[in-house]
Amino acid sequence: MAVLNKIRQRSVFLIIIIALALFSFVLADVIRNGGFSSQKDQNTIATINGEDIDREGFARQVEAYQRNMGANASTTQAVSQVWEQTLRETILQEELEKLGIRAEKAQIREVMKTQMANNPAFTNQAGMFDENRLREYVANLKASSPQAYQQWLQMEDNMGNMARQNTYFNMVTAGVGATLTEAEQAYKLENNSVDLKYVQIPYSSVSDDEVDVSKDEIRSYIKDHASEFETEASRNIRYVYFEETASKEDIKATEDELNSMKDSRVEFNAVTNANDTLPGFNNTEDYEDFVESNSDLPYEGRFKFKNELPSEFAEELFSLNEGETFGPYKDQGYYKISKLVETKKIPDSIKASHILVAYKGQQFAPDVTRTKEEARNLADSLLNVIKADKSKFDELAAEFSSDRSNSEEGGDLGYFGPGMMVAEVDNFVLNNNEGDIDVVETDFGYHVVKIKEQSEKQKAVKIATIARELEASETSRNNLFNKTTKFEIAAKDGDFNEIAKEGNYQVRTVKEMKALDENIPGVGAQRRIVQWAFEDGVKTGDVKRFDIPSGYVVAQLTAKNKAGLSTAENASSKVIPILTKQKKAEIIKKKINSNDLQKIASENNTMVQSANAVTLASPTLPGAGREPEVVGSVFALEAGAVSKPIAGEKGVYVVELENKNEVPEMNSYKGIAEQETVKRRQNVSQRLFSALREKAEIEDNRARFY
Repeated sequence: MAVLNKIRQRSVFLIIIIALALFSFVLADVIRNGGFSSQKDQNTIATINGEDIDREGFARQVEAYQRNMGANASTTQAVSQVWEQTLRETILQEELEKLGIRAEKAQIREVMKTQMANNPAFTNQAGMFDENRLREYVANLKASSPQAYQQWLQMEDNMGNMARQNTYFNMVTAGVGATLTEAEQAYKLENNSVDLKYVQIPYSSVSDDEVDVSKDEIRSYIKDHASEFETEASRNIRYVYFEETASKEDIKATEDELNSMKDSRVEFNAVTNANDTLPGFNNTEDYEDFVESNSDLPYEGRFKFKNELPSEFAEELFSLNEGETFGPYKDQGYYKISKLVETKKIPDSIKASHILVAYKGQQFAPDVTRTKEEARNLADSLLNVIKADKSKFDELAAEFSSDRSNSEEGGDLGYFGPGMMVAEVDNFVLNNNEGDIDVVETDFGYHVVKIKEQSEKQKAVKIATIARELEASETSRNNLFNKTTKFEIAAKDGDFNEIAKEGNYQVRTVKEMKALDENIPGVGAQRRIVQWAFEDGVKTGDVKRFDIPSGYVVAQLTAKNKAGLSTAENASSKVIPILTKQKKAEIIKKKINSNDLQKIASENNTMVQSANAVTLASPTLPGAGREPEVVGSVFALEAGAVSKPIAGEKGVYVVELENKNEVPEMNSYKGIAEQETVKRRQNVSQRLFSALREKAEIEDNRARFY
């Protein structure tokens, strides 16, 4: 009671303490997340020129894109595609509103004609777009399906926007062209040429040891060429990949399990309360059932030629006698035992035709009303007619075949190999001879099949294979987890590289990883690792383990690079070769003390070379490659003059101009001006959008949500 009284006496004090504790907890969370988050921060995927892009609407578009693409697109790819579309629509919409561009009904109709020209629902008997049919379609939608009608109105709006964009791009394109003066310049650039002699002293003639590039020089180069080295915020990581693989013990257990399947085995049958003797792979009579019951790969009951067998074991498998087994052997992540079931000589290429007679109830023939019995009778009748007169096959195929993909071509199936057709047709064309005709029943109906051509028959084998995938056992997975965890704990407290070296683990590095990257070289799509590296609370040196489908990754953040100019370390791979080349050029230039080409060549262990009819449009020197700087300098010389040393792409050049070949003036440059105009108008819309995008103010928050 005394304690309770004391608490009551100090209740106000305790309330203040609790309030402060709660406030500090909330404040810590705010600091950790970079400040107080507004509703806008949580619901805005991006802001483009002041216009907010709603997160929910964006997410719906991403989901729709993924549904359309299926397994072909990851979430990151879908986000990227929807982003590009949203960015384009938003930027162009703003520009169209600013310019007051509107789309009239006639313009929208033209877009509709283009979009729907090949839709049979909106074309007349002559195959032309029919606006009346379109009106009827829209009226029916409005009356029968309000939801579909709303979708149609949305599509109309999209077509209106497309018409407005077309108007905008056409206006800009109309202002792009070439003057007669520009046409004259283009004509001379393409046709004026020079004949010259030159000496090339390659940069490789100077040893790399003679050149040293400092970090200050790299930084200075980056500063002088800032536009080339503007970068987004990025992260550098290093990681160790612990792959989940089968151990030697797992492989041995799999091998033993396969070997145990060869011979008959006795198993207790709880139903009959007696032992049953089950056949093994060596004495089974039903290979398909045995393989389907015991193998991780399905039974392939078709004949194969030698080149279709696993290349490493093709010789052994193809040379087996019927009933003989080979294995266990390791192939593409599986342990296998194979048995040669049958050998036969078959053609490797067949040409055939068919008439498909479908019947009612088949999903792929919804319009067919005949019964199965009627279909069989019709197929038999067609067979009798064709056997009496084989020339009627094409005519009957056009009239009766349900396979409209080739009925007009006489039911021609083209050339195909074994296993490419449904099993029943495949068996018929392989087990019969050229010219044979018969009725074959499949799930598609009754086929009147005619074998038109067969290649020369050669040996093929039918092989039954039981396979077990080489997987890590539970023991191996537990061992891997323990090994990964030990490394993770040690790496958090010590030197990542040294600990990896002690464990003989390979350390891989990833530099300049962007916030929206998905792939990690070496382990593929691992978006979670990228997100972790950009989390606000993650510091340089932090280590984290990630579970991935094929094992584990233990990663360490090694650098946080802010947006702006690239660092000397990150830009060194690009800048060092440039500065090295510049320094080597200066060394070579200082060694040249003559304008006699033969002497320069002799002193530098090279030779004088010639080049004729070299143009500015194609500045290529035989034996040296493309050298625009060198060729451009030569055009400034007078005939007979020798240049000063010129630093080119492949080395330093000294050039003597022999002749300048100037083309005669043209009476009119109008034709060339028109050609240049066509060239300049190519990709105008793409280049225009790129310019608008470059000047747009874009706040991209996608990495916060994906």
